[in-house]
Amino acid sequence: MGISGKNFVCFLGREIGRFAAIAIYRCIIAPMLYHQFKSSHKQLAVLIDPDQHTEESLAQLLHLAQNAHTDFFFVGGSLLLEDRFEKAITYIKEHSKIPVIIFPGNSYQVSAKADAILFLSLISGRNPEYLIGQQVIAAPLIKEANIETIPTGYLLIDGGRISTTSYITQTVPIPNDKPDIAVATALAGEMLGMKLIYLEAGSGAVNSVAAEMIKAVKKNISVPLIVGGGIRSAEKAEECCKAGADIIVVGNILEKEPDLLMEISLAVHSNNKVNE
Repeated sequence: MGISGKNFVCFLGREIGRFAAIAIYRCIIAPMLYHQFKSSHKQLAVLIDPDQHTEESLAQLLHLAQNAHTDFFFVGGSLLLEDRFEKAITYIKEHSKIPVIIFPGNSYQVSAKADAILFLSLISGRNPEYLIGQQVIAAPLIKEANIETIPTGYLLIDGGRISTTSYITQTVPIPNDKPDIAVATALAGEMLGMKLIYLEAGSGAVNSVAAEMIKAVKKNISVPLIVGGGIRSAEKAEECCKAGADIIVVGNILEKEPDLLMEISLAVHSNNKVNE
């Protein structure tokens, strides 16, 4: 069956519009992050380790996160022993409107159902496997999944205990009392084109990233700053926000005390009222 020139133009226009709509939908996370960053709005991300949740506990967390006005879900883990990664993302997308960003522990933690992925490079370490090796393996998978990538400079900070990430990657974390090293590393990441800098003390850290380090890094970079690890109270979350963190990440503590999420959210988002 033939198609006239006029009809072809209409058909082509519809197709271009459809693909443009998909492209716009698939590229909303980074602009959202940067808009909030430019507006000095603090944001809260809940880190979900699929291995640590049943469907029942995940449902409870989603309900709490929605009520607490959580901005993002980060999904992933350094060591996933159960086949729950894809299932967790699917469940979250089916039961929540909160954007899902993959926080990959390895090159295989990729899902087309997510809204975006933090394309992490462990720039605080010297292990080439996590500086570029895993990224080379993951790149074709991410392209095929057609999800938004956000280049992220990932810095491990000493949280007072050996973290799973440090052990798996064989990376020595930056001492928590050496802000100058963190500043130089973060600057290098930004100059290499990283769009986010992530200071991570590690899951279950005894100590969170020191306020002095957050302040120093924030003062010297012009991209959003994420801080996570060891944030177990509203007071600590607020301290990190006031020091300069743009996005606070909490996860491990919520597996034990999920109701703490509302307090932390209020502490994070209350800073926006001051800045508006």
